[in-house]
Amino acid sequence: MSSLGKFKKQALRMQQQMERMQTELASRTVDATSGGGAVKVTARCDGNLAAIKIDPQAVNPSDVAMLEDMILSAANQALQQAREINNSEMGKLTQGLDLSGLM
Repeated sequence: MSSLGKFKKQALRMQQQMERMQTELASRTVDATSGGGAVKVTARCDGNLAAIKIDPQAVNPSDVAMLEDMILSAANQALQQAREINNSEMGKLTQGLDLSGLM
């Protein structure tokens, strides 16, 4: 089989693996908290937020800014963890790609 034929077959296999991985990552979640657990954010490893839980005792009408900061902090932590997992898993798929026959 020609180098181009091998590459096409390899690229198709990788595309199928990436599609499966993206589906898996969309269902995989990570959690992050802030404010000593007062705010919990769950993010999917496809980069979307899945849930935000707020302890009712963390809601202080006179200090909404603090609650906003806790939500933002937990959301950023969860999304960062999700990105790291996504990058790691997707990197495993491209790791074995052999481009040497194309050069």
